[in-house]
Amino acid sequence: MGKLRQSLFCQRVCCAYMVAMSGYPPFDGLAETAAALIVILSAIVSLVSSSTRWRFVDAGQARAKDLCELTGILDPRELQDTFGPPDMGRVWRRVTRTDIYAARRPLGHLLSNEWVDYGCLMIAATSFFLDHSLLNLALLVCVGIQVTGWVVSARLPQ
Repeated sequence: MGKLRQSLFCQRVCCAYMVAMSGYPPFDGLAETAAALIVILSAIVSLVSSSTRWRFVDAGQARAKDLCELTGILDPRELQDTFGPPDMGRVWRRVTRTDIYAARRPLGHLLSNEWVDYGCLMIAATSFFLDHSLLNLALLVCVGIQVTGWVVSARLPQ
């Protein structure tokens, strides 16, 4: 009876230790840290890219690729239907931010909405300091958002 009680105690203590440890000690938390770093780098690149595209629009030099990324319209014909034909240099000179906001689709928010990127940055930075299951879930959603943005941006017309 004493050995049975001792083995049950060892199982409970060992299980509690394994749950608290949650991995091999040198690599404990490596997946969350890597995911947070990936989200931070991807969001920074997305913010820089979006700001460059907005500068082209503000300067009156919006190209098809710029408008496709900012609005989420992937078909060049549909882009012409929305903004009219480009001039001889294949540039839309009269397109403004208001026009782009009016024509923006959900895909455009995924690709170039700065608030989505700022939110991903905030969640990734918070995950370095706090440990909560909902925060890990939010970080996983941020990874999904950033990866989906990169996959969709590969489909943009050149």
